[in-house]
Amino acid sequence: MEAIQAIMSRRSIRRYTPEDVSPEHERQLLEAAMAAPSAHNRQPWHFIVIRDRETLDGIPEFHGYSKMLKEAPLAIVVCGDTEVQTTDFWIHDCSAATENILIAANALGLGAVWLGVHPDKELIENTRRHLGIPDHVVPLCIVSVGHPAVEKPPGD
Repeated sequence: MEAIQAIMSRRSIRRYTPEDVSPEHERQLLEAAMAAPSAHNRQPWHFIVIRDRETLDGIPEFHGYSKMLKEAPLAIVVCGDTEVQTTDFWIHDCSAATENILIAANALGLGAVWLGVHPDKELIENTRRHLGIPDHVVPLCIVSVGHPAVEKPPGD
């Protein structure tokens, strides 16, 4: 799939088949994320890959918009390290990395959706607690990933 087509045909996919996401596709998604630009090339991101069913199923208990994680075989939590990037540029950097994940997922035939965490303080703390994230690392979002169970037409 060409870049413009991957961008223009990307949709938020919240329903998945039972098929697993391959380790190769996981690797490609992470490489795409790390190819994002970052202020001063600080690359302040950390990516937490979740495949554990119990961990995935626990997130909807505190994140009201994440029920699709109960079907998803994979989630990637995109976090910013405030010790690496001491200004709020980490938010831009990690957002660019997240968009790369979403576009790459579409190009690979996967479906994904961006679930916001930052700047909601309660969601940040609950995500930190659930995943054991240290205080200097801020979860920006969770990307739910799987093989689409639905096909959405391109938007306008």
